[in-house]
Amino acid sequence: MSELQPAQNRSFVSRIFISPDEPRLRAGWRLLIQTMLMLFLGIIVSLIASVFIPQIINSLVFQQILNFVITTGSIYIARRWLDKRSFESLGLKLSGQTWIDILAGIGITFIQMGFIYVLMLSLGWLTFEGFAWEFDPLNTVITSVLMFFVGFVFVGWNEELLSRGYHLQTIASGINLFWGVVISSAVFGILHLGNPNATWVSAAGIFFAGLYLAYGYTRTKQLWLPIGLHIGWNFFEGVVFGFPVSGLDIYALTRITVHGPEIWTGGAFGPEAGLIVLPSLILGAILIWFYTKGRAE
Repeated sequence: MSELQPAQNRSFVSRIFISPDEPRLRAGWRLLIQTMLMLFLGIIVSLIASVFIPQIINSLVFQQILNFVITTGSIYIARRWLDKRSFESLGLKLSGQTWIDILAGIGITFIQMGFIYVLMLSLGWLTFEGFAWEFDPLNTVITSVLMFFVGFVFVGWNEELLSRGYHLQTIASGINLFWGVVISSAVFGILHLGNPNATWVSAAGIFFAGLYLAYGYTRTKQLWLPIGLHIGWNFFEGVVFGFPVSGLDIYALTRITVHGPEIWTGGAFGPEAGLIVLPSLILGAILIWFYTKGRAE
């Protein structure tokens, strides 16, 4: 087993690029290279897709499949050859607990989004207009719901693998877990500034959502619970209860009109941009604590 030289014997270049603890690049360089690799793969994959299947390139499911290839591919390469760790060690160990964690995460977010819906309805901040099958043919309803659910499964995997997986854990390996959680959540919020109707207020809301999702990871040391939380959050927020999902208009089973104060409701961006998200996140954190009680260290 190779040993690193004492810090005083290391060259200037080695101190800049190589971790002081083991023979691999420092965390910042690993993050930079993974980001560059992801951008490079994104260009290549998008060009290939635009040539061979341009007619569906704007589909949510198709875009997320492309993102799956780009995100998973870049992180797998970075994890194996830069981090010198297994891909599974990011928190992707398959066990009997895997599906339980995913389903628990989805269930927790149903309660959270139901809380937001009931609270806003009771305060007179939204009006119920009807259900999707009252406006659209049943086959359209079923197809649309399934399409968005599949799309959100990929979103949950892609964003959690990147943010609570590679970003959080790589930063934590270079600094500590606290800053890994804070910085990765801040980046998570900034990455959503490109969404429709995004503002710095919405970015702050996404930051707090990132802290919440990171709590699911720190309680389990696995990504399955955050993945379930992410899937359920988007699906119930948009498809089931009819709110915008991070600024995106989603096919909704419940047709509503939101007209409450934007600082509370989040307006066109959705609940993440409103103060209403904070009690929901606290509720979700309490549910995560109860769910993981007894197995989290």
